[in-house]
Amino acid sequence: MTVFVLVSGLFTGPHVWQETAARLTAAGCEVRTVRLDGLGGLDGLDGLDGKVSDPGAVIDLESHIADVVAVIDSVGGARDEEIVLVGHDYGIHPVLGAADRRARSVARIVYLDSGMPQDGVPALAAVPDQLLREQVMLLAAEAGKGAAAELPPPSREEWRLWGSVAGVPDQALDRLTALAEPQPLGTLLQPLRLTGAVTSVPFAGVLCTGSGSSIALVQARVDFGEPAFQALADPRVTFFELSTGHWPMLSNPAELVRTLLDAAAGRGHRLTPANAAGPPAHLRPFPLDVPEAPVERIGRVDLHLPSGDGPRPALVLVHGGPVPAEARPTPREWPILTGYARYAAGRGMVGVTLDHRLHDVTDYGRAAADVVDAVERVRADPRVDADRVALWFFSGSGPLTASWLAAPPSWLRCLAANYPIMAPLPAWGRLGSAFHPAEAIAHAGDLPVVLVRAGLEGAEIAATVEEFLDAAKEHGANIEVVDVPDGHHTFETVDPTDATREAVRRAVRTVLGHLTA
Repeated sequence: MTVFVLVSGLFTGPHVWQETAARLTAAGCEVRTVRLDGLGGLDGLDGLDGKVSDPGAVIDLESHIADVVAVIDSVGGARDEEIVLVGHDYGIHPVLGAADRRARSVARIVYLDSGMPQDGVPALAAVPDQLLREQVMLLAAEAGKGAAAELPPPSREEWRLWGSVAGVPDQALDRLTALAEPQPLGTLLQPLRLTGAVTSVPFAGVLCTGSGSSIALVQARVDFGEPAFQALADPRVTFFELSTGHWPMLSNPAELVRTLLDAAAGRGHRLTPANAAGPPAHLRPFPLDVPEAPVERIGRVDLHLPSGDGPRPALVLVHGGPVPAEARPTPREWPILTGYARYAAGRGMVGVTLDHRLHDVTDYGRAAADVVDAVERVRADPRVDADRVALWFFSGSGPLTASWLAAPPSWLRCLAANYPIMAPLPAWGRLGSAFHPAEAIAHAGDLPVVLVRAGLEGAEIAATVEEFLDAAKEHGANIEVVDVPDGHHTFETVDPTDATREAVRRAVRTVLGHLTA
């Protein structure tokens, strides 16, 4: 028999699993829901596992690991029982800690819309919202002076800061808010300690696309060569996508249960090891045959130079992300970007590729500064016409367009964006007002904006594009959309068709036309 041990996330307790547990039980499984110390004690449910909190106890991550270990031990270890640990959100931290201590007793771990905790790293590091992290650190400092060592639960409107609430019925959101409890700060601040035993346990990742995650994005992290992600291509690791927000147990428990049963059985999508099936998407050839141009490297900037003398207009290509710092080659050498740069050089322009430090969703501020610095370097070069520059943004660099849209300089002749993410995705937290293009477009004036839209874009990214285009229409912005109906994200390399090639040519003609007008 499969025994599911369900561990909830921040501020919550066993009550979030009520319908999921009932459906798993009806499917013939045994279910244990864990009361984490200091949480889950206000729901009034009976028959759930864990212990009653000692009001005077210091509660930290080790406390919660002990709670999960106790439930594992209570199962009894019968030969016909396979324990599957499910950790939602923060709950994956005590799940991993417990599995590391009881690796021989655990058949599988399920990461439910959670991060990938690493040894020595506290749970706070998995919170993407910088303001929330700062709030926790401030509370921790105050706790050292005698204040309560806990983080207050969110209000009804604040739950979205901790993950998408898409699809959660109003009644369920009301109940989630009413039963939420303060999170002990020690559970967020104490580093997770792992011996490595947990690596022997197979696991599955359940990605909620409404939060902005997807199997394709995880595969990209593997392809980038990021060390922490290479283990995800192990054949024992499988993945699933749910078209829900961060709370599938509340928004679609039936689909969640089907997924958990498949995960427990070892089914699911398996990732491809880096380079096992040829070059990854970001290293595949540019779809057009463009001649190489002389390249000169200046710091983080590469200039692809046209033939002839005299200052020329410049096309600055800004890569997306986040891209891990250790990715090689770095983005300025990726075929997509060098292809566009060479195309521009062949048309008499200076094509520019650059590296910026968007390594995490918290890095938009320094990435924006890197782009400004790169543009200043380009404009200062005597081979560049400083009054004729276009900026072309790709994918995750979309939020960086906001500052240029909000106050376009006179020398910026065009701004373009390919399959951009034009608003923070739900799992990113708040990026700050400087990174919201839909708000900035009201101030773009007559600046020509060329937006290249992939028809087969992921739903969450496509929604940010539509939000931006609605705002552009409302404010009468100068927008031209180049549609690629059968194109996916990074269509240039993943969809090298005649239609794709024509879309690339049209986009380049349009951008360079504005640049030379």
